[in-house]
Amino acid sequence: MISVVNRSVCSSTRRCLISSMSYSTVTSSSSSSSSSNDLLTWTEFFQLRKKQRKINVGSSAFTALVGANVSWAYLSTMQIDPTQTILGFDPLVVISAGLIASGTLGYLFGPLLGSQLFQLSNRSKLTAFNNKNKEFLKKIIHNRVDASSQSFSNPVPDYYGEKIGSLKEYRQWLRDCHAYRRKAKEFL
Repeated sequence: MISVVNRSVCSSTRRCLISSMSYSTVTSSSSSSSSSNDLLTWTEFFQLRKKQRKINVGSSAFTALVGANVSWAYLSTMQIDPTQTILGFDPLVVISAGLIASGTLGYLFGPLLGSQLFQLSNRSKLTAFNNKNKEFLKKIIHNRVDASSQSFSNPVPDYYGEKIGSLKEYRQWLRDCHAYRRKAKEFL
């Protein structure tokens, strides 16, 4: 059974974009079993997207702690003369800056570890997730607003679509984009 929305007919309207996201594609029984495993509904996609974000944030916090602890283990064993400055600064300031810098560096390396963990834990759905992610990002790029006319009274609604976590939030994002365009056109 195949239930696919004809996207060439309704590619220009927003209503069809929303309706195309609410349908899931089902293949016929004559196709191979590997292609049926590649299917992912939009709700499953958004759940995986939230899971990926949580893993990345958690791994960033973990690697920040590891980086700060490793630098603390090194810096705590250093012999420091409090009367001497390091690069013209007090030694306590330099050590504190080193701890903060190593924690920040660890935080930045967190998504590298998190993306690997996400890929390992979701191997079976990874190709379908990547395909849905490409399709979702194309929809975001197609529907995003022109940020050149933003102001304090008319802020840009989530330009990259990072806060979209469900179909309901996607529809709200589309409404916000439409309201932004209307306000920008009317100079409000």
